Amino acid sequence: MEKQIEAATPAGAGTEQTRTITSRIGPLAQRYGILIALVLLCVVLAVVNDNFLSQRNIINVLRQTSINGILAIGMTFVILTRGIDLSVGSVVALVGVVSASFATTSTAGVAGSPYMPLIAVMVGLATGTAVGAVSGTVVARFSVPAFVATLGMLSAARGLTLIYSGGRPVPALTDGYRWIGTGDIAGIPVPIILFGLVFVLAHFILTRTRFGRHVYAVGGNPHAAKVSGLPVRRIRFAVYAISGALAGIAGMILAARTGSALPQAGVAYELDAIAAVVIGGTSLAGGIGRVSGTVIGALLIGVMNNGLDLMGVESYYQQVIKGGLIVAAVLLDRSRKSED
Repeated sequence: MEKQIEAATPAGAGTEQTRTITSRIGPLAQRYGILIALVLLCVVLAVVNDNFLSQRNIINVLRQTSINGILAIGMTFVILTRGIDLSVGSVVALVGVVSASFATTSTAGVAGSPYMPLIAVMVGLATGTAVGAVSGTVVARFSVPAFVATLGMLSAARGLTLIYSGGRPVPALTDGYRWIGTGDIAGIPVPIILFGLVFVLAHFILTRTRFGRHVYAVGGNPHAAKVSGLPVRRIRFAVYAISGALAGIAGMILAARTGSALPQAGVAYELDAIAAVVIGGTSLAGGIGRVSGTVIGALLIGVMNNGLDLMGVESYYQQVIKGGLIVAAVLLDRSRKSED
């Protein structure tokens, strides 16, 4: 009887069924894997530490993530075009001291300071955009590899920061300027609101505008994009300008939060930004990725750092874990490409 049942069952039925299930789960895992990982991490941390899910801690995580999240969104634009921007950490410091010098009551300010917070913000935004535009010009116009161009800008911007500030912090920022980093609207901290607005705008640009489609086209196949008549140089220039502008916003938030713009600020921030982008599923080969994935990647890093802090894990181990996450994300990206 048992032999008859076995005979009635096709030899490859089990294998075929397994393949069918795998084929269905695979795309879901690729699309929502990072979100599932974030949820699982939150569940584990909630079980391990009772304070993790408290309202105060959640707001603290989002506030801490906002700076890296904004940087990472700008980095997403660049990486989608097969580029990289290693200068964002130095731009954070440069914009911080320049903008703060227009909003300080100390002798470190420019003539006539403090100015209105709006003026200080506009100066900071213009500074960040200008630095990004210089990098974009070197990359797009002179065809210098992005790694080399932005590595040079990393050093140059840090040097300009020290020259401008004299190597000293810019303290005593006005309350109006500090509101950017410490204020709130309806109980929601301003940095979180700015992070959300940047995400919504970036998501709209990349998914609903012609420029966004061109960014993906340039990253997917620059030669084909050029042959098709797309302004490849302008697009590459624009993404670095966007990255610089968002680094400027992050720099002003950081200075406003701490109440003092430090010339040493932003060291290694570019690494966290790149990590968030890669972990979020954006391919370093360009043309593939979503800004929503970047946001989830930034949140994953922020939650991980917060959870390890709550558990008393030293920062040295946090760096090791973060490095492992980056390598794992790159390996996953390579495995997806080999399957394709």
